Amino acid sequence: MESESSVRDRLVDAGVELVCAAGAESVGLREIARRAGVSHGAPRRYFPTHRSLLAAIARRGFTELADRIAEGTDRSAAPRHQLAAAAHTYVRYARERPGMFELMFRHDLLRGEAGAAGGPALRETSMPLFRHLVELIDTDRPRHDPPAATVAIALWTNLHGVAQLGRWGAVGLALGDDDPDHAAAQTDRLVDAVLAAHLGPDERTGQGPR
Repeated sequence: MESESSVRDRLVDAGVELVCAAGAESVGLREIARRAGVSHGAPRRYFPTHRSLLAAIARRGFTELADRIAEGTDRSAAPRHQLAAAAHTYVRYARERPGMFELMFRHDLLRGEAGAAGGPALRETSMPLFRHLVELIDTDRPRHDPPAATVAIALWTNLHGVAQLGRWGAVGLALGDDDPDHAAAQTDRLVDAVLAAHLGPDERTGQGPR
């Protein structure tokens, strides 16, 4: 007999598939159940609310993003280069997994009732990424003013803007080059510009992040 955790995983797998194919708005309990091969009422046993299911799907996204950042970062490299690697991975993930990326930050959808899966459990998955960013900035510029956490938030919001505007085609439009084949290179250059603007030159080399 299939375990409860196995059924739950299959429901989340089906949700991830739907989100990546058609976005968060496509996720319905009936379609999730159909894709997972369970009864229409089964999802309610594992996810009492629609938001709790969305939060479980988003948690997969944060885990996947964290894994990609870890895989693409040389932990022996200077903090500045680790920051650059993480930033480029973040924006690349947004290009490759747009539906999931959007859901991960839709707090209007993920904010659940007290104790629901969309509450602390999701924050526990997402906040380590931010804390790692703060630690790298603090190591790179320990006497940074404003504080590292403030710089990290500003950097994060700018990177998120680059990712979203790049996905929507606004970057190419603003640059006068809306060829989709150039989109990745455009956003990569913007990521480098954002890093340089927020972190300044590397105090060891006098150069930017790269």
